[in-house]
Parts: sequence; structure tokens; C-alpha cells
Amino acid sequence: MQKNSNLFSLWSLPQPIIVLGLSLLTASAAINGWADLSLLVPLFLFAPIPLLLLAERLLPKRKDWLLNWKDLAEDLFWLVGTFLIWAPIYDQAYDTPISNLFESVREASGFPFRLEAATPGGLLIAALIGVFAAELIGYWAHRFQHRFMFLWRIHATHHHITKMSVARAERTHPLEFLGLNLGAAVALAFLGASAEVVAVVVVFRLNTAHLCHSNLPLVSGAWGWLFNTPEWHQLHHSCIYKESNTNFGCTVIIWDRLFGTFSGKSHIEQVGNGSGEKLSIVTQLLIPFKSDKALREL
Repeated sequence: MQKNSNLFSLWSLPQPIIVLGLSLLTASAAINGWADLSLLVPLFLFAPIPLLLLAERLLPKRKDWLLNWKDLAEDLFWLVGTFLIWAPIYDQAYDTPISNLFESVREASGFPFRLEAATPGGLLIAALIGVFAAELIGYWAHRFQHRFMFLWRIHATHHHITKMSVARAERTHPLEFLGLNLGAAVALAFLGASAEVVAVVVVFRLNTAHLCHSNLPLVSGAWGWLFNTPEWHQLHHSCIYKESNTNFGCTVIIWDRLFGTFSGKSHIEQVGNGSGEKLSIVTQLLIPFKSDKALREL
């Protein structure tokens, strides 16, 4: 009965309204030319964050996850580093060798399909195809990170958070951007995605990621059959090893459902990893360079 009631809960509506609304606005701007996408896309990524932080303060899912000023300062550090330093560096790096490589593979294979559209609705559909394709690669990359210690060491920083909050989606070690950008670079290049499609994909994926880390009483509803939600992703951040090895999807959850790693459990005792203790920024940055023994003891 609880699951059925959640399917139609009003708390299942904010996530699709925000994500689809901002994605459609981006698509409309791209098709009609009423705004510069290089300015609009960052606006649609940054502007929701302070509003969601305020919502977390007023309507938290869990009060023990409420942030203090030190928490907020640390999140700002990771947020600024992600969007002003690491993401631009890796985007430029992937634009040349990797995108060009898979564009060449596309041409050689004679692949007849190209992700582009002439209407806002068509652009959104094209972007969703790109999202599912990119997430298929991302799903396996993420799953391998949890399976192999060599890959885990660049991903572990993201799991050493002890509270859930919107900006903690960006609590990502600089080295991990190698994997995070790879799926989209490969899939979108091979599918021949236009710049407009890429813009909508970015808005859709990152706003989903921010909401999935939020401390808000959102429920999955019908949206959660295909896409990732706070309920599903918070379980992935559980301090219990078995629970954290579920729900590997970042934007979509359908690949977890198909490949047997989905869990619908919606309550977790503790967020974190290993000892569950909060780590300093310096320690988080040094995680990839620690020995296997030291990594297991954090």
C-alpha cells in the first residue's frame, strides 16, 4: 500500500517538473535562438542549487543531514572546483581525441542515425536517447568502480560524505572526471549529437544528479521506474556495503532494473563509507594515492 501511495504522491512531482522544465527551456532556447546556450546552460545548472538548499533547510527529509556553515563552505569548494576548473579541462580534452575517434568510427560504420531535431519537443526526445545511451556506458563504468580497487580509489571520495545535500553531487575527485565524462563523450559522438542536443543532455543529467543527492522528502513515483531519484540514489550512499552496491545509475535507473542491481529500499541508517567518519578535504583529495590497506581503513 505504501508503494502504491507513493506512486501518486505530490512529492513525486517536483523532480520531473524541475528536470523536464529546465530541459524544455534549454531546448526552446536552442531552437528559437532567444538565449545564448553558453550562458543559459550554466544558469540552469547553478540557479537551482541555492533554491534547493533553501528548500532543504525548510523541508528536510532528515534533520541529521542539515548542513552547518562548515559543510556549506566545503560544498562550495567542490562546486567551484568542478564547474570552473575540472569539468572545463576534461570537456576540452574529450572534445578532441575521444569525440573525434568515435565520430570516425561512426562514419566508418555507416551508422544512419543522427541525434538532432528542429523542434523543442524533438530536441528533448533526441536528448533523452543520448542520456540513455551515455548512461549505459556510465552504469558499467560505475559498477566496475565498486568492483575493482584500482578504480574504486578515484571514486571513493564521492562516497565519503556523511550527509546528503544537493551540492554534494559535485563531491568528486578530479581524477574521476576521466570516467564521468567518458560515457557521454563516446555515446554522443557516435550518435552524432548536435550541440543543441548536448546542451539539453547536460541540463537533464546534472539537474537530476543534484536532486538525487538532495535532502528533500521526494519520492520516486512513476518517474522512478526509468530515472534515478533521491530514494534510489541515497541507498547507493549507504554505509552498509551491500546496500551501496545497488542502484549504480546516475541519471537513469532502468539499467539497474535490467541488469539486476536495483533495490527499492527507501530507508538507510547511515550515509558514508568504511568507518563512516567525516574526512577532511585534504584526506579526500589524497584518497587515490593511499595504499589498499589505508583505503580500507578510512
